[in-house]
Amino acid sequence: MSKKHPQGVVYSTNPDFQYQYDEEPEAETLEPGRQKLRVGIERKGRGGKTATVVKGFVGTEADLNDLARTMKSRLGVGGSAKDGEIVIQGELKEKAVTLLRGLGYADTR
Repeated sequence: MSKKHPQGVVYSTNPDFQYQYDEEPEAETLEPGRQKLRVGIERKGRGGKTATVVKGFVGTEADLNDLARTMKSRLGVGGSAKDGEIVIQGELKEKAVTLLRGLGYADTR
């Protein structure tokens, strides 16, 4: 249950009151062979720095973070993962595509 988005009541004097929260169902993670990932290079909004961006991941945040951690450690760079995107520091598109194919992600462009 996420306590970030309560619905309706802000405060209640009823000691037995239970807040209701928004529950956003997380998408079930597809197996690597069915994922359609897009790998590209971006410079905009990054202070002139180049970043490799992997988009299109369908699954839970935990699985996205695991994939990002694996990519960062094998490529030897920093980066982050959020909102279905993995951002890797540097211009490493070819290495990222090769790594993803090695991990079983077939449809990487």
